[in-house]
Amino acid sequence: MAKSQLEIERHRAAIPRLDISRPVKLAMECNILTGETTFFDYGCGHGGDVQRTLGLGIASKGWDPYYFPDCDRISADIVNLGYILNVIEDIQERREALSNAWKLTQKVLIVSAQVLLNELSNSVIPYGDGIVTRINTFQKYYEQEELKQYIDETINVDAVPVALGVYFVFRDEEQKEKFKAERFASRIYTPRIRTSNKKFADYQEILQPLMAFYTQRGRLPIKDELENQEQILAEFRNFNRAFSVILQVTDETEWDAIAYRRSLDIQVYLALSHFDGKRPRLDQLPPGMRQDIKAFFGTYEDAYEIAGDKIFSLGNPDIVKATCDKSKIGKRTRSALYVHVSTLQELDPLLRIYEGCTTRCIGRIDGTTLIKFSTEEPQISYLFYPTFDKEPHPALAASIIIDWKTRKVTHHDYSKRKNPPVLHRKETFVTPDYPQYGKFARLTQREEKLGLLDRKNHIGTRDAWMQCLEEHGIELRGYQIRYIKQKLDGNEEIN
Repeated sequence: MAKSQLEIERHRAAIPRLDISRPVKLAMECNILTGETTFFDYGCGHGGDVQRTLGLGIASKGWDPYYFPDCDRISADIVNLGYILNVIEDIQERREALSNAWKLTQKVLIVSAQVLLNELSNSVIPYGDGIVTRINTFQKYYEQEELKQYIDETINVDAVPVALGVYFVFRDEEQKEKFKAERFASRIYTPRIRTSNKKFADYQEILQPLMAFYTQRGRLPIKDELENQEQILAEFRNFNRAFSVILQVTDETEWDAIAYRRSLDIQVYLALSHFDGKRPRLDQLPPGMRQDIKAFFGTYEDAYEIAGDKIFSLGNPDIVKATCDKSKIGKRTRSALYVHVSTLQELDPLLRIYEGCTTRCIGRIDGTTLIKFSTEEPQISYLFYPTFDKEPHPALAASIIIDWKTRKVTHHDYSKRKNPPVLHRKETFVTPDYPQYGKFARLTQREEKLGLLDRKNHIGTRDAWMQCLEEHGIELRGYQIRYIKQKLDGNEEIN
């Protein structure tokens, strides 16, 4: 096949670009792309992302060598190079596309490309450093780390993984470190007001920003960190006196817990910097984080040493296993610990760092339901149960396995299997504050009482579970258990 024909087919194949909006959506979710930024789509195809972002009030333009060759290539805060590298078969042209997009970038470059999750079939036709697809187009599949290495070496940067096949490249080091730190911050809520007194009631409005600041950072502010500091200092002279009024109406232990969680967040962030092998300078950290480190650890050196001890301990599989064994969160089996994704930030810091190392390499895995920490192999798996909240025994739709020995990412699709694995005892994966924890637990109690879960090694698939229900003469209607034939003196429903 002639190269020119491949180029033509490449552009034709790009017309639908079904996934092109995903990287842009991620940029919006991460507050990278906002109404305050400008956007340029380098290789925009028919301009779908340009139109969508314009509709959201973002100043957007695009250029494409095939559809919009006469449009100017202009600088912008955010530049998107979306699924372009993987369809350019000429190696030099590919490098130029990445370099040119970076030259136009003022703040953040979004780079996305197709990532290889499984081995390619032996029937594919090699072409250059890629393949010819079934629809006669060129496609270059990258390994996740290969893509990062390619970006880093081509434009001399340190690209940050956001999701599989999606990287952010920051112009400003401080913005990059702030982004990385915030991605691993715990979700914490401001302690509720348990009582009230006249003094707090009189000053509640001006004290709210102070409460929000402490919730975010786990410490009191220093000079010029709080917008309404002059108003607070005029009334209370210092932040300690102001906070003492807040403590009169809230639980002090909850504020202490916030400070502890925030100190752990910093340890996770710094430990992952150890893992990267690229320790940021103190002056590259956001000012707020510098003050956090001073408040929690005294010096940057001390904080970094503490974090380093944790990351190095992960090299000992016995420590990982022991940490999983003592975890109060999740379901422990003989070979793994399973936790719901909502519990991740409440895990032991060592497990957060362990999972964070994976995230640091491949980015967040969209749609994950459960995370599996293997205790026999250096592996972490991301499991997808789309109907986890809706169905009492949801089926596994897909899994992504990251093997730390080989750094290989493997994908398994269960969605079309007639007999997929199913879940039981869903409450064991979540924490008691999960919205449906009570419903999950009540169902498990009823199923245990009826002996449905006695043979746990024989009910792991949909067919086996249905057979178990049939043998007991039972059916599930949502979360209600009913006998197929009337029993228990004519009562059909089992309460």
